[in-house]
Amino acid sequence: MTHSDFLPYALPALDEQEAQAVLEVLRSGWLTTGPKTKQFEEAFARYTGAAHAVAVNSCTAAMHLVLAAWGITHGDEVITTPLTFCATIEAIEYVGARPVLVDIDPATGNIDPNGIEQAITPRTRVLLPVHYGGLPCEMDAIMDIAARHSLRVLEDAAHAAGAAYKGRKIGAIGHATAFSFYANKNMTTGEGGMITTNNPELADRCRILSLHGISRDAWKRYTAAGSWYYEVTELGYKYNMPDVLAAIGLCQLHKLDALNARRQAIAEQYHRAFGEMDFLEPFPPAVPDYSTHVWHLYTILLRLETLRIGRDQFIDELKARGIGVSVHYIPIHFHPHYQGYGWRRGDFPHTEAYYARTISLPLYPSMTDADVSRVMETVYEVGTQWRR
Repeated sequence: MTHSDFLPYALPALDEQEAQAVLEVLRSGWLTTGPKTKQFEEAFARYTGAAHAVAVNSCTAAMHLVLAAWGITHGDEVITTPLTFCATIEAIEYVGARPVLVDIDPATGNIDPNGIEQAITPRTRVLLPVHYGGLPCEMDAIMDIAARHSLRVLEDAAHAAGAAYKGRKIGAIGHATAFSFYANKNMTTGEGGMITTNNPELADRCRILSLHGISRDAWKRYTAAGSWYYEVTELGYKYNMPDVLAAIGLCQLHKLDALNARRQAIAEQYHRAFGEMDFLEPFPPAVPDYSTHVWHLYTILLRLETLRIGRDQFIDELKARGIGVSVHYIPIHFHPHYQGYGWRRGDFPHTEAYYARTISLPLYPSMTDADVSRVMETVYEVGTQWRR
């Protein structure tokens, strides 16, 4: 197998529009946070229906800033899921709070609202649901729990740009939402993130904290309308998004619905094929008719009792045949760093069972129908070869 025969797990959808947008910024002489970033924020707020958006350099930074702006600190607890990337938990740890994990609904991979209710203590301050794979969580149930217990809701929407729940775009439902524009996301700026909120005070505070705690619109001090004088009002961070990345983000935002439509079309091809393979769990995953799934991830679940190999060897077989795959995610409590919280294997059985069987397949807009067919045929080939 040559390098050209290998189908990557993920590729960004970039073309000449993004190249020209970056060139325009380079020629403007304004590279860091400036007018293009502000334009991107305004456009993203309009798209999601949120009143405010703050562009930052990662989703991790977005979650950290929101928690810091809310004053979450030592002794506080934040409830989230064990089926997520470590960044979700790191943002909680950055402010000194304690992460509390709640198992998933095995039908969706999202946090189980019933478990949230049981995990609330007098120290709980924030609920941090993760829209796993691009499928919105049950936000009505989560917002109802938050209201009854006077809690805030921060949505981790790293996978969910363009997703919708009961006619509302993700980004304007919780008290704040954090998005990722990492290279493999549904829309990208290379690295980058966004905070959306309907709370003007929260948006202002996050904007100040994102640039060293300097007083509002600090970037304007380098414009004709600005002043050299500034004040650091509190301890801040270096989390701002530069105009070069915002220019890419604007192009990607204009394409987002089309990019997600292609993802949906690929997912439907996968559904039809994988639904016929008896060594896989039935497809598609549980997607309520009131939710718009944007298919950042397409995961299959192996019926291990029907196979003579485990999940890890199944991955090796796919890769040997030139198919790039991944796993989302190694459960949080399996990582050595988090053993200090007292979590043990067996604590979150639905997450652990999901992890043991899951494989994430290639799904990105530039895949051709031939690429999609190749993935489906290769999964069938491996499953058939190793069928009991």
